[in-house]
Amino acid sequence: MNYLAPSILAADFCELGKQIKEVEQAGAQYLHFDIMDGMFVPSISFGMPVLESIKPCTQMFIDAHMMVVQPERYIDDLAKSGADGITIHVEACDCIEETLKKIKSLGLKAGIAINPPTPVSEIIPYIGMADMVLVMTVNPGFGGQKYISECTDKIREIRRVIDEKYPDVLLQIDGGVNLDNLQMNLDAGANVIVAGSAVFKGNIKENTLKFLNILG
Repeated sequence: MNYLAPSILAADFCELGKQIKEVEQAGAQYLHFDIMDGMFVPSISFGMPVLESIKPCTQMFIDAHMMVVQPERYIDDLAKSGADGITIHVEACDCIEETLKKIKSLGLKAGIAINPPTPVSEIIPYIGMADMVLVMTVNPGFGGQKYISECTDKIREIRRVIDEKYPDVLLQIDGGVNLDNLQMNLDAGANVIVAGSAVFKGNIKENTLKFLNILG
């Protein structure tokens, strides 16, 4: 099964609650929540207070993506604030195995992410410990970037590993995904699709339904 995860990083924060309802009512299953610290990535986004405020507004799976140095510092707080899943970066955590175990011990889904320049070999040891692998298809930190085409091969490579050894692990992609390159990424093996500007810019309901029509 394929899933759509609209990223609220691209939403209008004056209309955030309304726009979350729009993507949910249109059928989106996940809500992607990008947490940026200004250190691992240049930007600073939002954190636990925003997560806590939107949790009562939606039944969607809240997918917290930690673009943060030493994400292990925040796992308990994210769980208390309402995250359903937490994804950490292989490049940003010195205790990956322990942190993935901690996430799962709190009853949440655990994800492990990899940036475009990082070789797949860096993430392979942790795939079996995770519920989801996230392949960044832009360099993280800003919305609205162009998809990096070389990442498609990385998606295929990780999909092969998942299919051979860990068939229950989901494969998420994030960055520059739109209706024009969506099918290519599905063919490569992605099954959780993060989309920000392509969902929230323009008619949100129509955009969401167009994605879901291709996702099947």
